[in-house]
Amino acid sequence: MTNFYPLTVAAIEQLTPNAVAVTLEIPAPLKEKFSFKAGQYITLRHSHNGAEIRRAYSISSTPGEKQITIGIKKVQDGIFSVYANTLLKKGDTLQVLPPGGRFIYSPSGKAEHIAAFAAGSGITPIMSIAQTVLEAHPESTLVLVYGNSNRLETMFYEELHELYKKYTDRFNFQFIFSRTRETDSLFGRIEPSTVNFVVKNKHKGTSFDQYYICGPEPMIKSVTETLKGNGVSSAQIHFELFTSADQADQLAEVLEGKTQLEVVLDDEVFNFTMDKKMLVLDAVLKENIDAPYSCQGGVCSTCIARIKEGRAEMVKNQILTDGEIADGFILTCQAHPLTPVLKVDYDDV
Repeated sequence: MTNFYPLTVAAIEQLTPNAVAVTLEIPAPLKEKFSFKAGQYITLRHSHNGAEIRRAYSISSTPGEKQITIGIKKVQDGIFSVYANTLLKKGDTLQVLPPGGRFIYSPSGKAEHIAAFAAGSGITPIMSIAQTVLEAHPESTLVLVYGNSNRLETMFYEELHELYKKYTDRFNFQFIFSRTRETDSLFGRIEPSTVNFVVKNKHKGTSFDQYYICGPEPMIKSVTETLKGNGVSSAQIHFELFTSADQADQLAEVLEGKTQLEVVLDDEVFNFTMDKKMLVLDAVLKENIDAPYSCQGGVCSTCIARIKEGRAEMVKNQILTDGEIADGFILTCQAHPLTPVLKVDYDDV
């Protein structure tokens, strides 16, 4: 089963008029279970009007700290984000799934030069990555390009200035505001010209080892394409999608028939018949099997499983590499079965 654990809210800090930092206390018996790498996220489970909702939020604190902090930006009509920004308080309890995710920075033990691009709440995992990079080696450097609509809506604005004071010679950041003109900032959005200005002009003397990008899908695509156009390899570029554009499920329209689905989860085996028009995760949850999931939109990696027999095709995929797909991995929230029998294993990931 997917184990959620009750964690107490230790503090809530107002970051902007529409965003808060929520710090969770980790009890000693759960320290190992809630250990994490810079860039990972946790999943929260919340009840709303009798229905269960799950939301994934990136961790902004650094590995090894006694608490976990996440940033939550209020989203219009967002059930949990509105709750967190208006009703959640210190001392409340949240149901939390241990950290996961593949947008990870792991120190190499040597000096590294990192460039990061973030927009809006995409700064949350970058905060953890930035601090980890700078703490890991006395000669490592990090350049951050951070876009927002204005200064007032900039999450972790003060914290970034504090980080600069601590690592003035090794940390550099460039704010970009799309609606206001501010001193020492650029006006507009993160686009190819911005990337080239920062990487090829302002920091042309730096040979960056890795690039980390987090924010809206169009920004991630633009930055990635620009970097690749400058000769950066795919292996050097890491990104995390917070949202993804809706995509019509054309597979569901053409698939016919049933599939015998076998699911392995926590060493248990479940067998049932599903309609090929359904997504694997939807069918699994319909059978009351407690499979891991969070976003159900193909932007996190919580629902990954490995195909042991049969074939499936994903509606969309922006997470798994070609090599991982060849090894049988699928996002079950995006996958339709194509064969009469499909066997998937949530444990073998």
